[in-house]
This record gives sequence, C-alpha cells and structure tokens, in this order.
Amino acid sequence: QAQLVETGGGLVQTGGSLRLSCTASGLTFTGKAMGWFRQVPGKEREGVACMAGIGGTTYYSQSVKGRFTISRDNAKNTLYLEMNGLTPEDTAMYYCNRAACAADQMFVGTHWDWGQGTQVTVSS
Repeated sequence: QAQLVETGGGLVQTGGSLRLSCTASGLTFTGKAMGWFRQVPGKEREGVACMAGIGGTTYYSQSVKGRFTISRDNAKNTLYLEMNGLTPEDTAMYYCNRAACAADQMFVGTHWDWGQGTQVTVSS
C-alpha cells in the first residue's frame, strides 16, 4: 500500500530535541524533492524544510533555520528532520511529502496523499 508514515514526534521541553522520520512505502522516493510541513489547528500548512531529489539543495523557513536539519536516506526511502532548540512555537503536527524545492523557497506542488503526521508538542 502506497503511503507516507511519519514518526518520532513527542512531548519535549523548551530547548529540547527530536528527530522525525518519514518512510515512503510503495512510492518512488529516490530523485523526488521531499519536504517537511507542519500545521496547527486553524492555520494553513506551512513548509518547514525541503531537500532536492538530486544535488542536495536544501531550504529552511526562517523560523527554523539554524535549528532544524533535513536529510534523507534513499536506500531506506526515508526522510529525516533533526530538530534542536525547540520552542513552543514549533508545536504542530508534522508531515512529509513531495515538495517543490529551491534554495530560496518551497511549496507543495505535485504531491502524494498526506500521511497521518506526527505530533510535536513543546512545553514552556
């Protein structure tokens, strides 16, 4: 069954760290630009970080630059997001999906069905 499965979320204190993983099952992952998105209730989903499918170009939103690191393992069909220095403003449901990714922007273009996401909650 083709699906995206996000894991690794949880409850952490301000300043803590988490590592999110996203596994693409039954999907062609290699060569696809991939991104992490997050959403809080009542707000639109926002792009957080992305990585090009070829060449390794990355983009980070201003709010996470310097704290989050995106990486991928094509052999495992898995995308990662290392999150450090977490703040309550990072509290959201995090999703991964294909992304239109450039050095200065990212957005959702052609994408797969969204997974269930993984909840990140940062306490103050």
